[in-house]
Amino acid sequence: QVQLVESGGGSVQAGGSLKLSCAASAFDYRTYCMGWFRQAPGKEREWVAVIDFDGWSSYADSVKGRFTISKDNAKNTLYLQMNSLKPEDTAMYYCATGRWGCTRATGRLQISVPGFTYWGQGTQVTVSS
Repeated sequence: QVQLVESGGGSVQAGGSLKLSCAASAFDYRTYCMGWFRQAPGKEREWVAVIDFDGWSSYADSVKGRFTISKDNAKNTLYLQMNSLKPEDTAMYYCATGRWGCTRATGRLQISVPGFTYWGQGTQVTVSS
């Protein structure tokens, strides 16, 4: 059974930084796509950043240049470094993984949300103005 456990959320002021972690177990880290998603109250879940088995990454326009996704294969851990946080970044952040969550096409990653089959419980990020 794949397990994903997020940590690192909290409350910060606008302009601050947080680093989220997602500890993963029981799957082949080397072949799966991993990603971060978020959901704010009253809004639909949206993808934030994804990274494939070989380190290709992609970001939502709203976080590009401010967030960085990375992973440590030896530790089976996914990270999301979030800088220059804004109040609109306030949301529950979820780690997710799946073999077909992202694929390479024409030099970029294509995202397939249904391909993310395993999800963590989430960690809350609150940014105050």
